[in-house]
Amino acid sequence: MPGPLTATPALWNAKTTRLRCIGIREEAPDVRTFRFEAEDGSWFSYRPGQFVTLELPVGPEPVLRTYTLASTPSRPHHAKITAKVQPGSVATRWLFDKLKVGDALTAHGPTGRFSLLDHPAERYLFLSAGSGATPMMSMARWLFDTAPQTDVVYVHFARRPQDLLFRSELGYMAEVASGLRLRFAVTGEPAGEGWASGRLERALLSALCPDLAGRTVFCCGPDRFMDAARRLAGELGVPSARWHEESFGATPAPVPVAAPIAPPPEAAGEGMQVAFTRSGRKAAVLPGQTVLEAAEGCGLRIPTACRQGLCGTCLVRKLKGEVRMEHNGGIADEEITEGWILACCSQPETALVEVEV
Repeated sequence: MPGPLTATPALWNAKTTRLRCIGIREEAPDVRTFRFEAEDGSWFSYRPGQFVTLELPVGPEPVLRTYTLASTPSRPHHAKITAKVQPGSVATRWLFDKLKVGDALTAHGPTGRFSLLDHPAERYLFLSAGSGATPMMSMARWLFDTAPQTDVVYVHFARRPQDLLFRSELGYMAEVASGLRLRFAVTGEPAGEGWASGRLERALLSALCPDLAGRTVFCCGPDRFMDAARRLAGELGVPSARWHEESFGATPAPVPVAAPIAPPPEAAGEGMQVAFTRSGRKAAVLPGQTVLEAAEGCGLRIPTACRQGLCGTCLVRKLKGEVRMEHNGGIADEEITEGWILACCSQPETALVEVEV
């Protein structure tokens, strides 16, 4: 545990850091919350709704997976992720079976643009299903600590009553915070005390949040749930500018790392190249290849998870040259201004690109 405070602690918002597990809690069947502190004793600084990517030592090479921070930065001494283990899961299964209090993991981030701080509004709808409740809980906890009068309708769908995440804590928060109203729905059982019954459909959504059209909506859950929610919200009058969703998409298959291959002498110096300044390596780049693929081709490992420009894990600093980066929200404008790029979706456009790897 960090020692007594003798000065203002550093704020954790590094690109890579070590987190030590200090607590594990059962939330629901197959759902656990893992609580962490920063190994260096720094305080956590992030935006409610953001996520981190953890390196999990599942095999010979770490497996990287993204997890939303369910905690709130208004309680900066620790951070939490809440994860559900699915059938066939490898990485999250390792978390459940192997991670113990006292163990440390490497984390990348925080990152993500799914935060109410980026979209201030007077009235919100937090709409989720399953483990999609985690970013909603982060934002709800933030509002509870900083602006409990904020008008929030919190709607959560689950298959069974025992699967309703954070129900007890949310109940307490709703009793104290004047602006928070809870609406639970169970899809697999009849209505009961404190929850409606039924799948997401127009009539039920209208009943759970009659003034939906006047709210800014944050939605997270399985893809089919979000597809239906997006369609219904549009039909009920929510403009696209007030609709925000979070989805990491399917987990990509791991890409094998090629052994370093020296280019033939006659090819040296021709075409475009990426120089990796920390490792002292240089790779020729074929048309259409990314900085990440160039690194893998010469035996370098850049941490990556989604490979779609979404999660932000492969953030590296560009020192020289120009790239074309087609990302999906995994990097902030201010990071681009500072010279950062996402290696997975950046293609060199000049003869030489230098990156700090």
